Amino acid sequence: MMTSADIRKTFLEFFRQKQHEIVASAPLVIKNDPTLMFTNAGMNQFKDLFLGNSPIKFPRIADTQKCLRVSGKHNDLEEVGVDTYHHTMFEMLGNWSFGDYFKKEAIQWSWELLTEVYKLPKDRLYVTVFEGSKDDNLAFDQEAFDEWKKYIAEDRILKGNKKDNFWEMGDTGPCGPCSEIHIDLRDESDRKKLDGKTLVNESHPQVIEIWNNVFMEFNRKANGSLEKLPAQHVDTGMGFERLCMAIQGKKSNYDTDVFSPLLEKLEQISGLRYKADNVGHKQQEDINIAMRVCSDHIRAISFSICDGQLPSNTGAGYVIRRILRRAIRYGYQTLNLREPFMYRLVPVLCKIMGDAFPELNAQKLLIEKVIKEEEVSFYRTLENGLKRIDSVCVELNQTKKTKVIDGKVVFELYDTFGFPDDLTSLIARGYGLEIDEKGFNEELNKQKDRSRAATQIETEDWVVIHPSDKEEFVGYDILSTHVHINKYRRVKQKGKDQYQLVLNITPFYAESGGQVGDVGTLESGGEIIEVVDTKKENNLIVHYVNKLPSDPKAKFVAAVDKQTRQLTSSNHSATHLLHEALRDALGTHVEQKGSLVNPDHLRFDFSHFSKMSDEELEKVERQVNLKVRENILLDEKRNTPIEDAKAMGAMALFGEKYGEVVRVIKFGSSVELCGGTHVKSTGEIGFFKIISEGAVAAGIRRIEAISSMRAEEYFEQKEHLLKEINHVLKNPKDTLKAINDLIETNHALQKKLDAFNKDKAGQIKKELLGEIKNVNGINFLARKVDLDNASIKDIAFQLKAEVGNVFMVLVNESEGKAGINVLVHEDLVKSKNMNAGNIVKELAKEINGGGGGQPFFATAGGTKVEGLDEVLKKASEYIK
Repeated sequence: MMTSADIRKTFLEFFRQKQHEIVASAPLVIKNDPTLMFTNAGMNQFKDLFLGNSPIKFPRIADTQKCLRVSGKHNDLEEVGVDTYHHTMFEMLGNWSFGDYFKKEAIQWSWELLTEVYKLPKDRLYVTVFEGSKDDNLAFDQEAFDEWKKYIAEDRILKGNKKDNFWEMGDTGPCGPCSEIHIDLRDESDRKKLDGKTLVNESHPQVIEIWNNVFMEFNRKANGSLEKLPAQHVDTGMGFERLCMAIQGKKSNYDTDVFSPLLEKLEQISGLRYKADNVGHKQQEDINIAMRVCSDHIRAISFSICDGQLPSNTGAGYVIRRILRRAIRYGYQTLNLREPFMYRLVPVLCKIMGDAFPELNAQKLLIEKVIKEEEVSFYRTLENGLKRIDSVCVELNQTKKTKVIDGKVVFELYDTFGFPDDLTSLIARGYGLEIDEKGFNEELNKQKDRSRAATQIETEDWVVIHPSDKEEFVGYDILSTHVHINKYRRVKQKGKDQYQLVLNITPFYAESGGQVGDVGTLESGGEIIEVVDTKKENNLIVHYVNKLPSDPKAKFVAAVDKQTRQLTSSNHSATHLLHEALRDALGTHVEQKGSLVNPDHLRFDFSHFSKMSDEELEKVERQVNLKVRENILLDEKRNTPIEDAKAMGAMALFGEKYGEVVRVIKFGSSVELCGGTHVKSTGEIGFFKIISEGAVAAGIRRIEAISSMRAEEYFEQKEHLLKEINHVLKNPKDTLKAINDLIETNHALQKKLDAFNKDKAGQIKKELLGEIKNVNGINFLARKVDLDNASIKDIAFQLKAEVGNVFMVLVNESEGKAGINVLVHEDLVKSKNMNAGNIVKELAKEINGGGGGQPFFATAGGTKVEGLDEVLKKASEYIK
């Protein structure tokens, strides 16, 4: 039986022999394309070739591409684990033709590879072709049909509709008819009962699509119409995991050696068994689903971290955190795992896929640490969520108003604590309660609508002015030049219009590699248009303006804001010097994990497993400033072959996609691959100052620093502050001694004040003890107290211990704000169904405030001090 490694290797070797260039997988996380968050198809890295925005170096290419489908249009997350053939991260084996071969060769080679090389049985294969579309005025794909007839019986060639057999990346962009290959993996007895062609594209787990041949002919425009691409292309994608299932004769992707070692590790960790054939047993099926979820998700999480995307609360990082937390929830809820376990799967994953993707082995330790840290944090969140659920259930049972937990509360548990509604429902049933599922779904849909509205962008088609011109970036050498507009389009986001321009020549640097895009102006005939940002899209440099020039066909002077560019370049060059200094001070394990460079400051994330000491920070800062004073000249080498650049000592960063030629930036011994803008010599940086150092995630530290003019401003502010301190201290000869003397005096006074307050509290406690009255069998006290909240709480608990069966409402005023403290003895909570949290919420209405707490003690604060008398009155009425 072929192993998964053999299957992958055979595919690439087959197409190598068909004169295809074998290229590496692009990173999973996309950094320079605002239209995509993750690589979700094999064609992503070739999109600019399909659009004609980049020259075609290799007309034939083959690869295996890491893909992630958990956001946007292609979102399979909720199916993952529930069925046996959807995945978050998966491999897409692909072969590509850019204006070279088309349908004939693509169909011939796919049949040859599957049946003659992989030896898949021909009588189990079906193919589909596009039936045409009246809406798009597209005819039946007769050419593909005729080619398939050469290899397979006509009754196995099925017509597919636009949904199944017309492939589109998104609402706009390259597209075309496709021809899918499906395989029937059912047992012979099942095949005799029902013809496999009736199950094609019907979501049957054993009748599945394994390969899709897309024939790129069109470009979908924003208005929905189709236009012919400059050339015809082939884009094929074969699901690696499904192919392994077919070749290895398995019933599920998870039964192959791609996943089985991970499942075996989960069995070892949990003490439970994965029994794929045990269908119909609810408990076992839940275990199976949970293990499939965990074994799938560890791949997506690990490869994302590998490619530089750490879990976070925004953007791509939030998606990765959601995937990890989904796995943890399944482990917690179904596999009874109460401590971190996902990080223990990483060594197994490295063993399975480390040879094909060496970045896994190189960053194994970092991946483990990041995942474990995330798990520890989420387990704390789960514990807090459990406490919240318990308190809600206890409160509902005490009030006996309803047996249903409000949908808004269920959504809060989901949104804040990561609790799925089924877990909340399970816990609620233990208290004899149920959840408001309809209300929860309404809140969930509201959130989705808000999210869609916040991110929705309406983009019009490009208006082409100069169709033959290509865009050229000249911003490394000049900051101002004469230009004209090649094309423009209008975009609308959050109700505001903005325009995007593509120029024939541009000095504007587009946001990339952590460096922000340039700003500046376009000027023509006295009209000045402000360029507010510059970004890359499909290998084009796109200039953002809030107003379209009155005459887009005019000639313009494009000018970058010189000061902004200079400050940004200073910070970018400083990050290179910082990177080298960190490796010198801490060790060669230090690698860049992210950066932000703008005019105001720089941010540099790097791999390191402990907090930097003050001495280490000073050493790094000293070394950078030494290089600044040496005024080292920039040694820039453009169009350098990648292997030559590596021979110079330039580091290639994980998660970056490099071409055959690169740009090398050298400042003395600092050598890096970089496309950003830099100073001509290090002296232009002026001065470098570290502002902060801290943790971003496990094994990742972050330094924030300033340079140039911002560093000057920083020291001017510090000097001004020192002068003010000296003025306040009446200009002492020794400022530090004067401050220390002041601190000692303050400590002495504080001790006296604490002693005074202690005596005062003792006296007040005696007074309060004498004022407690028995009302309806309850020891009751309601009183305004001239103490801080901490002292009031301390006295209240002392009185509770001495008196027993007590209910107290103590209020105070501090710094113009009102405070309420409610204490209920535990016996009263049980016997009288009293709840301090509920009581304080009601009383807080009188002070225009709010609060809460536990059933036996709760506090509230508010702004209406004059309402405190009414609070005490209300408390007295309540006890009666």
